[in-house]
Amino acid sequence: MAVIAGNWKMHMAPEEARTFFSAFEIDEMMADNEVLIFPPAISLLAAYKCENRDPRVQLGIQNVHWENSGAFTGEISAEMAASAGASYALVGHSERRQLFGETDEQVALKVAAVLRQDLIPVICVGETLEEREAGRVSEVILTQLDLALASIPDPEIRFLIAYEPVWAIGTGKTATPKDAAGAHGTLRNRLEQAIGVTAAARTEILYGGSVKPSNATELLAAQDVDGVLVGGASVNPQSFAEITRAAG
Repeated sequence: MAVIAGNWKMHMAPEEARTFFSAFEIDEMMADNEVLIFPPAISLLAAYKCENRDPRVQLGIQNVHWENSGAFTGEISAEMAASAGASYALVGHSERRQLFGETDEQVALKVAAVLRQDLIPVICVGETLEEREAGRVSEVILTQLDLALASIPDPEIRFLIAYEPVWAIGTGKTATPKDAAGAHGTLRNRLEQAIGVTAAARTEILYGGSVKPSNATELLAAQDVDGVLVGGASVNPQSFAEITRAAG
């Protein structure tokens, strides 16, 4: 089974979300795979209530605050996201870390908040170009992973990991299948140490970073790549459908 996730980022207003689901279809060959969409928060409820959305397409929130409620203008709690139809939550996306200064400690708090609402966290990790060139890929992604894992109290709880090298996010640059397999193997080994071989084997690790129809098949075939987290190509129903078919 593969997980094909689309992160719409700050695109797709409610009416655009409804139009997307009118045009997006899951092939029967995708029946054994999982398709997720992360709309912007303002479009989540519209996507959830959209009559044209195939119920097999599950929804998530792009970001949450770690508190359940409070004086946090502009923020959204995991409880609110769940009430609006989210089943998943992106946590620690590279843009949150790089553009908004989100720390590893805050990511860990958000993982705990997501789990309190029985949402499934998709924990994002990844290195910058400078960190990669300095030979620090493993150090960076394992530090990010370890702090997040500390917020997961039971290895039986489901969570996903998304490896998204920062230098490949929205740049058109993509890690090679070998690059992806190497990083994913490092993450899988750490999971085996932390939660056991069985739980590690069933934890999906997605690759994210300029995924598109032309490279999806090759990336999905790489060792330890269990799916993809798609950015720009996910807002186009035809392109996203092509990527889902690549997982068939």
